[in-house]
Amino acid sequence: MALTRNDMNYCITRTIDTTDMAALKERVVEALKTEGFGVLTEIDLQATLKKKLDKDHLPHLILGACNPVFADQVVTLEPHISTMLPCNVTIRQLPDGKHELAAIDPAAAMGAVGNPAVEPIAAQVRDALTRVLEKV
Repeated sequence: MALTRNDMNYCITRTIDTTDMAALKERVVEALKTEGFGVLTEIDLQATLKKKLDKDHLPHLILGACNPVFADQVVTLEPHISTMLPCNVTIRQLPDGKHELAAIDPAAAMGAVGNPAVEPIAAQVRDALTRVLEKV
């Protein structure tokens, strides 16, 4: 399936024809590893919203992914950019049972910083995350 950018141009998405969230998560984590990313955090948004607000939602995971090489490069150029790290990759179940993968577009997010030196690195990270979604 093709990758798309959402209307707001801040993330890259792909819909997967699978109903097995656990297996999909494993595939995403493995694909991230092939691009030098590790998962630093995992948030089960469905469980959190149920616990905190007693609201029901479809399964939705947020994986906080970090590539230390890229992180070092951008933090060296722009120390406050750490407020935008790690790069989030999400897996959420859609109403039809399929799943959507989404990754932040670092070029869009980090463009707000206004430091031209960061732009080529952000584009490299976007390309790496795009490859991750394509591999899954």
